[in-house]
Parts: sequence; structure tokens; C-alpha cells
Amino acid sequence: MSLSIGIVGLPNVGKSTLFNALTKAQNAEAANYPFCTIEPNKATVSVPDARLDKLAELAKPQRVLPATVDFIDIAGLVRGASQGEGLGNQFLGNIRECAAILHVVRCFVDDNVTHVDGGVDSLRDVETIDTELILADLQSVEKRLERTLKMAKADKVMKALADDLTALTEHLNQGKSAAAFVGSDSEAFRKCLQELSLLSAKPVIFCANVDEETLSSGKSNAALDALAGIAAGRKASIVTICAKIEEELQGLSAEEQKEILDSYSITEPGLDKIIHTGYSTLGLISYFTVGEKEVRAWTITKGWKAPQAAGVIHTDFEKGFIRAEIIAYDDYVRLESEAAARSAGVLRTEGREYVFKDGDVTHFLFNV
Repeated sequence: MSLSIGIVGLPNVGKSTLFNALTKAQNAEAANYPFCTIEPNKATVSVPDARLDKLAELAKPQRVLPATVDFIDIAGLVRGASQGEGLGNQFLGNIRECAAILHVVRCFVDDNVTHVDGGVDSLRDVETIDTELILADLQSVEKRLERTLKMAKADKVMKALADDLTALTEHLNQGKSAAAFVGSDSEAFRKCLQELSLLSAKPVIFCANVDEETLSSGKSNAALDALAGIAAGRKASIVTICAKIEEELQGLSAEEQKEILDSYSITEPGLDKIIHTGYSTLGLISYFTVGEKEVRAWTITKGWKAPQAAGVIHTDFEKGFIRAEIIAYDDYVRLESEAAARSAGVLRTEGREYVFKDGDVTHFLFNV
């Protein structure tokens, strides 16, 4: 499974600069990993993981395949986008299948960069985007409700679903997000929500785009404080970056990147922070497969059992699962090989009920 994050924001908040940095990061790694831009508004980049690098150093495989993240960018949304204003509404459908939304908010003042609403105000900007996502969801729900009402005349399940959709429509009309709606737990309603993939129901990561001085000094400003308050109130994650610096980093060697980061007193690139925050927000972890041909990271949901984890590699692995041979990452690195781990007795055989842990080095046995 691949993590997918949709990027939204007003025009001129640094969203395009950030996406350009993502695209350059992807292109810079093209020589090592088979990633490519699938669409003009989509970038697939590798998940930074020092553990994968260490395993590759020990196993010396023919190739190294990290886990990946898909970033889907849409044109800047403006007030009235859901009614056809601007271009963003044309692309909202592209992020409906994303697992989370990265909401880029401008938290810097620059007279040379025009703000679409006349000045920097993170609270107003967030409310604008929230409103457009809710209105886009409202259109989707109303269309589904219209179809459901036609079927409800002769179907009790559809009648109950229509009642739920009517309640959701009223909720959205009040300017409330789908995430805040408490509906029935009927199978039909759950399935309907899954199909609709409502934008305002998705987990949100706020991305505060600040200037170089604010980022390097570690100080805050009014816009950043306001955004932090919004994030705290919603129990959402917030990542502070400088999109301009992120763009400068791409295409440079690791040493050159470190030199620039050190000059700004930054310990980790913003793009890495966003990816790691995405994993944390969605409850994702990684396990590894190690061999002579390939060392690879696989993304799964925290709490998955062994057969589910195996199914990420291939559905046959899940269907014919027999057992999993597990070595904890720390043990593998300490002993430096699977053979040494087996001799030392730290390679474990686990069955169907085993819950995978972050960093497990794994070999699956299956029979189809």
C-alpha cells in the first residue's frame, strides 16, 4: 500500500513551490529508484528511512526499494470554488481517494507576494478552504441522496440510508465537516460514506509555510500562533516548513543539503517531516524484506496481523499464508545477517495471530 496525500490551499500560499520541491525530490532519485510523474499534478517520492539504508548496507542487494508516498496537487482554491470560481474545483475529485489532506497555509508576510484576500490571516484562510471542501461534499451527498430517494420507495434499507443522507446534508449545510457528523452505524451508510470519500472527513495535516528568518530563529508569529491554535483544537498535526528552502535543497548532494540545513539550524528537511507526520496521522508503520536481489520497505497499518501484512506483497501471500519468520530490526543490525540471527536464536517463527511491529525484518512462507 502507498500513502497518498492531497495538497490543498489558497493561491500564493507556497503550495506550488512545495509541490515543485516534491517533484524535484522525485526526479533527483530517478537514478536509484523507478519513480516517475504519473500525471502533471502527481508526484511519487520515497519515504526517508535510515533503517532501510542500514539494511541495504549490510545485505548489499541488487536494488533498494523504499516505501513511497503519492502527493496529489490541485490548483489553488478560492472562495466560491465549489460554485465554479477559479480552477481548483475542477480537480477536487483527484484527491477524493487520498488518505489524508495536507493543508498549506501561508504564515509569512511578503509585499512582493500578493495574497488573494488582501493580507495574511491564517484563521480566515483555513475557514475558506474548509468551506469549499464542505460545499464540494454537500454536492456529492445531495446527488447520492437524490438517487437514494428514488430507490427508497420500495426498499427499507434505502429508506434508512436516505434518512442518514438527509441528516448528513443538513449537517453539511450548517457549515460543519463530515468528520464531525455522527450518523448511524448501518452497513449501508458505512458503505455509502466509503464510496463518497468525503473530503471534509479526511484527516488533515496543517502545513505552515513560514519565511527563512522565522524557521531558522525558531520564533513564532501571529499567523503561525493562530494556525497552531486551530490544529490543537482539532487534534490535528501541524508541520512548519519554509517551502522556499525546500525547493533550494532539491538536486543537491546530502552533504550540500546538510550544510544548508545547518545554516538555518534545521535538523530535518520539511518534506521528511511531512511524510513522517503523514505516517503518524494515519497510523502506518513499515516492515522490511531483505535478500540478495532486493531490500524493500512495505507500508502497513499499525495493528495488522501477519496474513494482512503478507497480502501487501501479493494477495497469494495472504491467501496461502503459513507462517512468517521475523527478526527484530535491532537484532538484524546487531548480528548483521539473517544467518547470524538464526544461529543466535533471535529469528522467530510467528503464525496468523502475530501483530506486526514497526521495523520487523520478515520472510513469509505460503502455499497456494
